[in-house]
Amino acid sequence: MSDNVIVLMIGISTALGAFGLWALIWGVKTGQFDDTEKFLDGARFDGDEELKDAVMMEQKKKEALKRKKEKAKEREKNYMPVD
Repeated sequence: MSDNVIVLMIGISTALGAFGLWALIWGVKTGQFDDTEKFLDGARFDGDEELKDAVMMEQKKKEALKRKKEKAKEREKNYMPVD
């Protein structure tokens, strides 16, 4: 390889590395990697009962959403335009 190609490859790899480092620092400064709910949920749902309650609440939410979608489909199915 010629010297020009090696210099070009080193220059581009250095620029990409600097961009990656800048993106990482920017992400840390702006809080992109913060997960505050993880620690709060860990403290809130510490016991077995609380965990079971949380799972039950999630299931209820999913079931309610499913029923809501079914009702919407039923209304759409029974729709009759005004004459």
